[in-house]
Amino acid sequence: MPIFIIARLTFLEAVRRRILLAAFLLGVAFLLLYSFGFYMMRTQIGSQRPITNSVSETALQSGIDNFLTLAGLYAVNFLAIAMGALVSADTLAGEIGSGTIQALVTKPVRRAQIVLGKWLGFAGLLALYLVLMIGGVMAVAYALDGYVVPNVVNGIALIYLETLLIMTVTLMLSGMLSTLATGGVIFGLYGIAFIGGWVEQFGALLQNQAAINIGIISSLIIPSEALWRRAAYDMTPPIAQVLGAAFSGPMLTVSVPSELQVFYAIGYLVVILAIGVRAFARRDL
Repeated sequence: MPIFIIARLTFLEAVRRRILLAAFLLGVAFLLLYSFGFYMMRTQIGSQRPITNSVSETALQSGIDNFLTLAGLYAVNFLAIAMGALVSADTLAGEIGSGTIQALVTKPVRRAQIVLGKWLGFAGLLALYLVLMIGGVMAVAYALDGYVVPNVVNGIALIYLETLLIMTVTLMLSGMLSTLATGGVIFGLYGIAFIGGWVEQFGALLQNQAAINIGIISSLIIPSEALWRRAAYDMTPPIAQVLGAAFSGPMLTVSVPSELQVFYAIGYLVVILAIGVRAFARRDL
């Protein structure tokens, strides 16, 4: 089918442009640095407290391991979002600007198939990247301290959904705007979600309803940060949630996004993809 042919060509184009190679090398560098940091912090923390087998000591150790693991996953989450935005920002806008898109639209291929094929190719690229990076972070945590985060499948699925969401919005914008404008808009939207998410968390911590409402509105504009918050919450054991003030940072989730928010994000992605297909089909090339 044309969609799968275009998806394959999109994937091979990423390989030809050394995108995968660069992502792999930088990913290896990140994992090496993360391994060293995990080992040093874990060793330093362990040397400052007595070693016991009490329940409270075991729970504290689990909380520390969870914090360090989620910190690595938070970095991977951001890297995957940036990669999804960067590779898809130029895919339609760049080809339209250079005129190379004419080689496709003159073939017996519908414009919708072009957009869906590119989306599928980038989705596969992001899946491969996340498998390597998240698998690396999990392997480091397990190898150095035998730790595995809870609800790992749910967490990975939500992180992947977030990267797909950002990539889909970028692809839609790429069919409507220039490459530079697409990049500016998508990172602006991500910034709104990021700041709104933090405002909501601190609002919940301080019991400020106005701040919570700001976060909710930002998650309705684009629910990317809400997906990370839900993933972080699902992958955090109950004891670490209780000690949220001590284990704060990007993993602090006081106001927990509901399952309804996840379904909203899925619907949001589908609608945005449909808008992108329609906009590209109607654009004068």
